[in-house]
Amino acid sequence: MEFELSEEHRLIQETARRIAKEKIAPRAAEIDETQEYPHDIFAAFRETGLTGLTIPAQYGGSGAGMLPLALAVEEAAKYCCASGLMLLLSALPSQPVMIGGDERQKQWIGRGIASGEMKGAFCLTEPNHGSDAANLETKAVRDGDDYVLNGEKMYISGGTVADYVVAFARTNGTPGAKGISGFIVPADAPGFRVAGQDRKMGVRGVPTADIVFEDCRVPRENLIGGVEGQGFNHAMLTLNSCRPVVGARGLGLAEGAMSYALEFARQRQAFGKPIAELQAIQFMFADMAIQIEAARLLVYQGAWRVDQGLFGREHAAYLSIAKTFATEVGVKVSSDAMQVLGAQGYMMDHPLERHYRDARQLMIVEGTSQVQRVVIARSLLERELVYP
Repeated sequence: MEFELSEEHRLIQETARRIAKEKIAPRAAEIDETQEYPHDIFAAFRETGLTGLTIPAQYGGSGAGMLPLALAVEEAAKYCCASGLMLLLSALPSQPVMIGGDERQKQWIGRGIASGEMKGAFCLTEPNHGSDAANLETKAVRDGDDYVLNGEKMYISGGTVADYVVAFARTNGTPGAKGISGFIVPADAPGFRVAGQDRKMGVRGVPTADIVFEDCRVPRENLIGGVEGQGFNHAMLTLNSCRPVVGARGLGLAEGAMSYALEFARQRQAFGKPIAELQAIQFMFADMAIQIEAARLLVYQGAWRVDQGLFGREHAAYLSIAKTFATEVGVKVSSDAMQVLGAQGYMMDHPLERHYRDARQLMIVEGTSQVQRVVIARSLLERELVYP
């Protein structure tokens, strides 16, 4: 069993680490405070090829894979979880096309994302349907050579800056998962409207929007794969494949929080010595390190599985485990790191209150911790996840 990263992986990791230290770290607090999308950070990702890591070479990317993307997201999230999400959004709205699209669609979206000329958003969640995605209500009706979409999507990450969205809608009135199809919808399509931007607790640098389709007309060739009824499968495979990268956001955030608290503890004096010499504090850091290293192995292994093509329904439990554990570690470690600083940790003079607010999002997005546990339990009961 090989645990070493390849030379290519290390180069990507080092590139992301340099951007994180030089460009993201000095801007992290400002990004959170202004709640403005940091176009300069995106430009740094684009210029170094980090937006094309999961796009195959024939479509303009490097084809490096999900593990390198997870490594890059981890580095960004050490200082700014929103910047980690920006990188994740190079994969989430392109994966449905890479998984199920036709050649024209892959060239269009792949080259746009890899070059950084396009930003995308993944439109699945609706006001009445989040975890229950199989019963979404947005409709797409065939009208000659077009489809006409009507419905509303909410909590769409990056929705206000997206050049296109991948929208999932019900076609032909077919109930359940079999009636769902995916569409590439340009942001300038007639009837496409950003209805509002959410006020969020954390991850404020990437806007979250309500998207409305009002007789939104798109060409028939924008139906992903050209076949109706495949959208739910494309959406689930996309979410499965990206779950370790969501976990990487939690992993990086936890590392950043612990690192900051550890340096503070080395300097802070109490009872005549640095508080890092107090056993109660040392045990807190030991527990943080244990959780971080366990999360790292799960995230890296999960991303490696995706790169081996192991992200179908029968493999979903491993990816859910990585996402659940690593995101919950992000919450626990950021909370404990804040505790080390005491009252100072609660203040905006330090980044830990921001890390804590950001971390709390991770247990909700792309499948809540509770939904992940449903996936894991089902896999155990159906003997897909076996412990002999």
